[in-house]
Amino acid sequence: MTRRRLPIGIQTFRKIREGHYYYVDKTAFAQRLIEEGTHYFLSRPRRFGKSLFLDTLKELFEGNESLFRGLAIHDRWDWSRRHPVVRLSFGGNNFAEPGSLAKGVRARFEELERDFECGGPSGDLAGSRLRHLIRALHAKTGRRVVVLVDEYDKPILDALRTPDLARAHRDFLRGFYGVVKDSDAHIRFSFFTGVSKFTKVSLFSELNNLIDITLESPFSSICGYTESDLDDVFAPELSGLDRDRIRDWYNGYNWLGSERVYNPFGLLLLFRTRRFEAHWFQSGSPAFLVETLFERRVSAVDLETMIGEEDLLGQFDVDDMATEALLFQTGYLTITGQLDLGEMTMFRLGYPNREVRQSLNSRLLRGLTPERFASSRLRLRLHRLVSANDLTGLEELFRSLFAGIPYEWHTRNPIARYEGYYASVFYAFFAALGLDVRVEDSSSRGRVDMAVRLRDAVWLIEFKVVDQSTGSAIAQLRTRGYADKYRASGKAIHLIGVEFSRNERNIVAFDVERA
Repeated sequence: MTRRRLPIGIQTFRKIREGHYYYVDKTAFAQRLIEEGTHYFLSRPRRFGKSLFLDTLKELFEGNESLFRGLAIHDRWDWSRRHPVVRLSFGGNNFAEPGSLAKGVRARFEELERDFECGGPSGDLAGSRLRHLIRALHAKTGRRVVVLVDEYDKPILDALRTPDLARAHRDFLRGFYGVVKDSDAHIRFSFFTGVSKFTKVSLFSELNNLIDITLESPFSSICGYTESDLDDVFAPELSGLDRDRIRDWYNGYNWLGSERVYNPFGLLLLFRTRRFEAHWFQSGSPAFLVETLFERRVSAVDLETMIGEEDLLGQFDVDDMATEALLFQTGYLTITGQLDLGEMTMFRLGYPNREVRQSLNSRLLRGLTPERFASSRLRLRLHRLVSANDLTGLEELFRSLFAGIPYEWHTRNPIARYEGYYASVFYAFFAALGLDVRVEDSSSRGRVDMAVRLRDAVWLIEFKVVDQSTGSAIAQLRTRGYADKYRASGKAIHLIGVEFSRNERNIVAFDVERA
């Protein structure tokens, strides 16, 4: 198989096809959508290929047949039927300032009206201009119009730190998007994409005929790469790379499909750099997410054990951002399991892969501890202690760490004043090293707070927050037989009972036993 160019950051279908870049064929998804319905919505995290899919739809409806030769849809599409395409993208602007949305939309309509030679009403009445453009294009061409909206939610997301502005943008867009339903007789197809799934009541109340395919299993891999894509498309790039390590680092996203998918951006950068790094994570800033987690006192440990209803995962609005929805929609958590409870379905959420777990916990450490404690030097020391299975040194490190946190830091940081704080620090340090850490690890006798699975050993850790040392943490580990499930592994098993004092703000018991 011949090596091709890597389409890193390229969102233009024509450029990929004419420039001989690698392309994972998504046209079968496009054909199914077009045959089965008219108005669709899809939510996926950033850099997952949403814009490229929309551009593929644009070229398809415009009838650019040469670009599709050799693809699944080529011999099953009527290339004689062409439709005018109105494509709107909010991705190229920043909408954090008042007036920015109206200004950006006005500029885009002026451009569209020039391109289509289809003048419309002047001013900032975006809905009126969209309505006029759709009807005029239908009348001019005799073909119904295709409407494609990319990053439909960015004007709201950009303004989340200014809630009044975010609400104003939401209300502006609600009326604007409502024009699509009002123009249904003139529309052949419409497709909306974004990162967040705002509730229909808040944003799509006027466009309530949208079909949301975000969690429809037939379309779970409409964006992203599958394992078979790596074999069929990217085989020339795999030489010299450990396939299991690729999977561990970058695979794992799931939207109720039969297989998990890779984020394209991270995988393509791996092929380019040949280095296992946090390519996707580093391309964005989770500052707002981290601030929100700390404000809500969501511990690092909690992120491994979240459960959400299907409705909750889609519950997102300026005034009501469910924590589970925020984490899921932005791509920091994904669906790891499903619970069927009669009339109600719930989903287990967890990190998709090593990249996100390791990087997000590294970022959380900066908020959980003073900056110097999240330093690379300290993590290097921890890594050496873990590698040597040095539990005495581990105790000394964490006692020193907690003792070194100034009293004033505790009083200024609400995150340090809840009981889950201490376990969060332990967990975040281990997870930031990329270790195999399991929280609430189940056995027939109950759940241990944390299990750290090393190459030659397993550490089973129980945490207690107490007024004074009681020995209850190690006693619980001893009596409940949590170690039994690991005995067949042949690894050394260590029970670690850690007790923290509310008053002393430090470890008052660090008991270790060999199981």
